[in-house]
Amino acid sequence: MIRNSPALMTDFYELTMAAGYFENHFARKATFELYCHTLPQQRSFLVACGLEEVVNYILNLRFSRQDIRYLKSHPAFSNVSELFFDYLKFFKFSGNVWAMPEGEICFANEPILQVEAPVIEAQILETYLLSMINIQTCVASKAVRVVSASRLDGRQRQVVDFGSRRAHGPAAGVLAARAAFVGGCMGTSNVYAGRKYGIPVLGTMAHSWVQAYEKEEIAFRKYQKVFPDHAIFLIDTYDTLNAAKKVVGLKKPVRGVRIDSGDLLGLSQKVRKVLDRNGLKDVKIIGSGNLDEYKIEELVHKQAPIDFFGVGTEMVVSGDAPSLDLTYKLVQIESPGGRVSYTAKLSRGKHTVPGRKQVYRHFNSKGMMVQDDIALASEPAIKDARPLLAPVMRQGRLLPSLPLTSEIRSFVLNKLEQVPRSCRLLKKKKDYPVKLSPRIKALLNAVRRRR
Repeated sequence: MIRNSPALMTDFYELTMAAGYFENHFARKATFELYCHTLPQQRSFLVACGLEEVVNYILNLRFSRQDIRYLKSHPAFSNVSELFFDYLKFFKFSGNVWAMPEGEICFANEPILQVEAPVIEAQILETYLLSMINIQTCVASKAVRVVSASRLDGRQRQVVDFGSRRAHGPAAGVLAARAAFVGGCMGTSNVYAGRKYGIPVLGTMAHSWVQAYEKEEIAFRKYQKVFPDHAIFLIDTYDTLNAAKKVVGLKKPVRGVRIDSGDLLGLSQKVRKVLDRNGLKDVKIIGSGNLDEYKIEELVHKQAPIDFFGVGTEMVVSGDAPSLDLTYKLVQIESPGGRVSYTAKLSRGKHTVPGRKQVYRHFNSKGMMVQDDIALASEPAIKDARPLLAPVMRQGRLLPSLPLTSEIRSFVLNKLEQVPRSCRLLKKKKDYPVKLSPRIKALLNAVRRRR
């Protein structure tokens, strides 16, 4: 039986390069930076997410006997010495990691995460780190937009993640649930994510429950009998308004009703009138069904009496921006004598910036973000600006304890208050000023001349 090891959840060339470095006795200390090269057309900013899973991966990364046996069997490794596989048997990350706090607002070309380690160790991490940061940053950034749309009029409506069944696999559904919660959703329908991350778990009922009984009213009563304090009734299986009238006839308490299809604006208005006329003003209306931030924005603008939004597909796959232009690039490498050599990729359209960096954020007198500066980590700290990258791991060991997922969610909601309003608009992308220090510009020119 094959053990579920994350060590081989990587691109093949990460391991061939690792073997190449080993066989050539190339053990220099390298620094890699992970960042988003260009933002999606629909995004003015991103919410950095995925650090907890990245750290857990790095701390626990080991190669099992089965992993090593498989690699040895591959023809490409036929000329690789046994010493390399012995190295893998005892592999353990020994380097340093810096990162933006999970939930931090970030922009194009700003390092989200940095790895400093022997080049083999840093290289092996690449694929997993990119994949994990991609899915969680994508979804957290989308969730922020969805939640913001639900509150455009100042009313604190809640959003629940309903997307597990539409995610790109069960594991992706769990990660997306976490990221959606970080981005401001109040809960998820994913039970595993609820248990693992301490996220509130919520749900209603499926159309199959209603269809399984001869009459809709019987289905409602049977469900309410088992869940008297938690029943939320799905009322659009047959006729939404008739179902709402049947809910009125149930014993109290009734927590809510869900409309999952049709004209959510018109139906929610009519259902609200039915409920209110019959003394059920406290019963909440949940709207769901192929929603995204744009549809929610329209519903809020037209004053749809919807209290909660259940959002699935469009959020967990970040429908309008399903991937990020993330990259993990070597920015400097150290010689055995300790001399640092700065490196950059110079190809047109995908150039990188050399040197390990720090990102500094400036705020105005009202606490609003006004500009970010990217400087070399070795430069003096910029006055009156907040550095964003902090040490996370040193010599392979975790430094601070990681925050709870609920704490990250609160952090995000607070940070959003500092984002300029022009960057929070859903339909107009706004470029936030991010500037390179003069020393970095000079270093980049020097690298270009050297090549």
